[in-house]
Amino acid sequence: MNRDLIIGIVVSIALHTTFLYAFNHKAPPPPKKVEEKEEIVQFEMPPLDEEPEEKVVDLDDTPVENIMAPPSLVDLPSVVPVNAFTQPIQPPPPPGLTANKGAITIPVTKPGANFGKGISNLFNVGDLDQQPVARVRPAPSYPYDMRRAGINGSVVVEFIINTEGDVIQTQIVRSSHREFEMPALQAVQKWKFKPGRKGGRVVNVRASQLLEFNATE
Repeated sequence: MNRDLIIGIVVSIALHTTFLYAFNHKAPPPPKKVEEKEEIVQFEMPPLDEEPEEKVVDLDDTPVENIMAPPSLVDLPSVVPVNAFTQPIQPPPPPGLTANKGAITIPVTKPGANFGKGISNLFNVGDLDQQPVARVRPAPSYPYDMRRAGINGSVVVEFIINTEGDVIQTQIVRSSHREFEMPALQAVQKWKFKPGRKGGRVVNVRASQLLEFNATE
């Protein structure tokens, strides 16, 4: 046989043998795990304190007497005095003291005694060419005691209307009851008029008015 052919056969056999050995060789088994033993350490617990025994106290069945009595309300009728609804009249200010501009002042004069003295161009209603016309005329307040008693009455008030239509003086001519006089004067003091005229010019006018008080109205 040829030398080269023998060398090729030997090399081929060696290669086949190497491949077969490599595939058929088993891998070595993995090393076995060594189980670690857990060591348990026991601790001694401290002694527990003894719990105190609870004492049960028996309830006393003796009834308790109520010393304080409940408050009681006595239903007593309340009496309201008659003068509780009466407004006292303030006295006039002393001499030299200036009164409030918004306050209503009622002069204390007697009928016909110097009423309208010192006022120029003063005429009676019947002497005018054009009489005053009322613009604002609130009614007087009815006294409480008189209304409750059902007492009727009337008051005649005399007053002076100036050139601006304001009432500047008032006085009582006559009245059926004195209780009606003050409400009548206070009401007339608040009246407003269109001034009266004489000869084409405004003038001061002396007038009077009857005020009636009717408890049924």
